[in-house]
Amino acid sequence: MDTHGRIIFVPTPIGNLADITLRGLEILREADRIACEDTRHSATLLSHHSISGKPLISLHDHNEARRAPELIAAAQQGETIAVITDAGMPGISDPGYRLIQGCIETQTPFEVLPGPSAVITALIGSGFPCHAFHFGGFLSVKSGKRRSALQAALETGETAIFFESPHRILSTLEILNDIDPSSRVCVARELTKKFETYHRGTAQEVLSHFQTHAAKGEIVLLVHSAS
Repeated sequence: MDTHGRIIFVPTPIGNLADITLRGLEILREADRIACEDTRHSATLLSHHSISGKPLISLHDHNEARRAPELIAAAQQGETIAVITDAGMPGISDPGYRLIQGCIETQTPFEVLPGPSAVITALIGSGFPCHAFHFGGFLSVKSGKRRSALQAALETGETAIFFESPHRILSTLEILNDIDPSSRVCVARELTKKFETYHRGTAQEVLSHFQTHAAKGEIVLLVHSAS
């Protein structure tokens, strides 16, 4: 490990706790402290990999603006700080962006490790074109904004990827079916977990499935125009 202080963003498993890189584990074992989106959630991952005795500090959406300067100051004083979120790459619909911006502004050394990502996993597993794609984050809770986002996504001609709640997926599929029932849709559920599933088909076909099968778990929604 470098003796100079730095902040290292470490991707964590999106489901299966074995899906973490050797380098990621090395950083977590040698870091002076670990900033976690949810310390209780992260404790499960650390315990699984026999990592103990590390000071854990919370870093989430509600305190990132306040906590980022504290972490940057600690790194500038020589600490190595690992940053993890509940699942996947820090900063992708998770805390991390403000801290990275702070590192850049203060010229504090930081690194980003490669690793698990629900976005890329779902894209490859969908079988949809992946040479160019769009990630739109979480779809809006407002149906009008969801419709606008989905309409725009279908017009790009690229594969579009969104995170969606199991409580809203049926409504979202109804919107897609209304816009273009022949559009290609994939609902990827519980990626890397025991009950992982991919439901592929037209908007009409996938809607029909979920009208009789309640969606559960974490969902990645992919759409692609049929034309």
